[in-house]
Amino acid sequence: MTGFTVDPWDPGYAAALAVEALSELGATSAELVLDIERPAADWKPVTPGPGTSAPETLLVADGVRRIDARVWVHDPDTPMPVPGIAASYAAGIVRCGPDGADLAAIDVHRSLISASPYTPEVKTAHAAYQPVKAADASFEELSLALQRQVTQLEVDLAVRHRSGSDDLLLVDGPLRGRTHLPRTVGYIKTHHAAYLPAPQSAVVAALGPGQRTPVFLMGTSWRRHAWYVRLPVRSPAPWAGIARCEAGADLDPSEVVRLADAVTLALPPLAGVDYKDPRAPQNLVPIGGLEKLLRHHLGDARLLYRALRTVALG
Repeated sequence: MTGFTVDPWDPGYAAALAVEALSELGATSAELVLDIERPAADWKPVTPGPGTSAPETLLVADGVRRIDARVWVHDPDTPMPVPGIAASYAAGIVRCGPDGADLAAIDVHRSLISASPYTPEVKTAHAAYQPVKAADASFEELSLALQRQVTQLEVDLAVRHRSGSDDLLLVDGPLRGRTHLPRTVGYIKTHHAAYLPAPQSAVVAALGPGQRTPVFLMGTSWRRHAWYVRLPVRSPAPWAGIARCEAGADLDPSEVVRLADAVTLALPPLAGVDYKDPRAPQNLVPIGGLEKLLRHHLGDARLLYRALRTVALG
């Protein structure tokens, strides 16, 4: 046997488990309550029992964003123009059921984001950008303001397209900003921090395909229930095929356990395959397909950039 393992993800992407997370194992400052489902000292891989089942309908929601141009907004209240961004973003939902998957909805928006109260609506020959107010002029805040727009668009789509029955909504990324949605789980593919202490982290590494960890409660800048699940994977790399799932902190633990079992059963058939997707298996087939479609719907970035410059030059 060789003395190294190749991470299964394409090197163009960050590793599924960041090196920083490995080095900080057991040193997280996150609030943790480990005995939600079973005592912390008795953690072991969980296989959903015969009395559990995958949801009949799984809705998969995702959003994409792109900065089309950096802009300057001329503000009569300040001697210097205020920086901003012109951005395109889109969200969509795929409905997965017994008969396969189909596209439920796609929505595309464009915004001009700036801290200036004078941020204008910009109409170009190809698209219109609606003004959005940011808290300050830093690029970090402009980016956060854009992400809030994407999250809200996903929420609006989810509200419009829920069946009101026992469907389950899986959102790509952390659940923050969407914890109020019923029967909703956040799905995180990449691990930038190792939240669990070493004994419980070892349980994550010991998971087999289709197994999960016990549910726990975690808090950083916000609180949520969480668990880890392993998807089918051939690689022996650390945490290969591991995804983290999140559910609202205000849910009853028994409800979270039911959600965790349902998601653990639903995910393996949707796992990405490595010859098609460099982030397989965590980048689920519906997510990969939806991301590609959403980016296509954003339109040609060079065309939009030229159109924005044409309007700016008058």
